[in-house]
Amino acid sequence: MSTGVRRRMGVEERRQQLIGVALELFSRRSPDEVSIDEIASAAGISRPLVYHYFPGKLSLYEAALQRASDDLAARFVEPAEGPLGARLLRVMGRYFDFVEEHGPGFSALMRGGPAVGSSTTNALVDSVRQAAYVQILSHLGVTDPPARLELVVRSWISLAESTALIWLDGRRIPRAELETQLVHDFAALTAVSAAYDEEMGALLRRVIADEPADGPFGDLVGRLIGLAS
Repeated sequence: MSTGVRRRMGVEERRQQLIGVALELFSRRSPDEVSIDEIASAAGISRPLVYHYFPGKLSLYEAALQRASDDLAARFVEPAEGPLGARLLRVMGRYFDFVEEHGPGFSALMRGGPAVGSSTTNALVDSVRQAAYVQILSHLGVTDPPARLELVVRSWISLAESTALIWLDGRRIPRAELETQLVHDFAALTAVSAAYDEEMGALLRRVIADEPADGPFGDLVGRLIGLAS
């Protein structure tokens, strides 16, 4: 028979529990609307004990954002196998999984939330963008990107962010369509840049050579041909 005695948590274990509880609450509502009292209640401890592990709501919020940013950055990790279009589509699927699971938290992470102006928060957002940038270059097999490729990749990452934020406000476009559209956007941005630069043209030709007709990039070509005719 259980005695009902709760196991005492160590310091780091308790900190991680509080971060998890806070992240769960921040994922459902704006961090501005979540109080320390709610976090304490959800964790099954007293309000003063929360302050024993974190000096204030901002420090707990930033710790939760750190965990969220690590998770989001990991969504861009994809084995370098198969056509690029299919890889990017899987990345976008995991990216929007995160967006859907952590709507208010995602908005707070990208927009700053209650920590606007915080150097820590800004650094976390930048770290996610840099991790995504490095992963996309890895998919392209490029270690020293020319200026136009850097512009394309960073612009596309910003586009994915803004698309997800707009989608959260009403979800008026089916998610699967947006995921495919973002992959098409990457191809389109690369194609436009290739029209101005032979190095980008060579990269685009290399990518397209590995793309199947029924893949995301092939689908885009078919749509454009249909539109032109």
